[in-house]
Amino acid sequence: MIHVKRCTPIPALLFTCISTLLMLVTGDIYTLINYVGFINYLFYGVTVAGQIVLRWKKPDIPRPIKISLLFPIIYLLFWAFLLVFSLWSEPVVCGIGLAIMLTGVPVYFLGVYWQHKPICVHNCIKLITLVSQKMCVVVYPNVGESSETEMINENTEEQWQPINQPIASKDKNSVK
Repeated sequence: MIHVKRCTPIPALLFTCISTLLMLVTGDIYTLINYVGFINYLFYGVTVAGQIVLRWKKPDIPRPIKISLLFPIIYLLFWAFLLVFSLWSEPVVCGIGLAIMLTGVPVYFLGVYWQHKPICVHNCIKLITLVSQKMCVVVYPNVGESSETEMINENTEEQWQPINQPIASKDKNSVK
């Protein structure tokens, strides 16, 4: 969900801020950096490996940037070395990082994979969504619009207005 005027993902920013503050309270900053760094590098390698798999299985899909497969393979070799070294040198930190990452699995299964939820679960999700939309002044973005960037460029002046001030009307004939 994004803010109605500023197009920023307010709920995601709030969640990230709160979870970061909770992690900062529980330990020192270097351990937090190690947790997040290990998981980031894990996903970087999976992403590059996905590029190689797509190049092999779907060679005809359009790609904005084409590079030789030698570069991703060299990257993956270095990545594997660093990942194994991290696991060997700090197994506890890597294990905790993996545990933090795996906390998303139940959320996925409860929120996305489970298709036939009871009505009370749907009602609870709708209530949470409605309350968060009203508190953060957010809506779901319009994904299918082709002229979305044109609308944003036309309304930049309106986007930078403070929320509590009314937006000036574009109609010159209107009288206030």
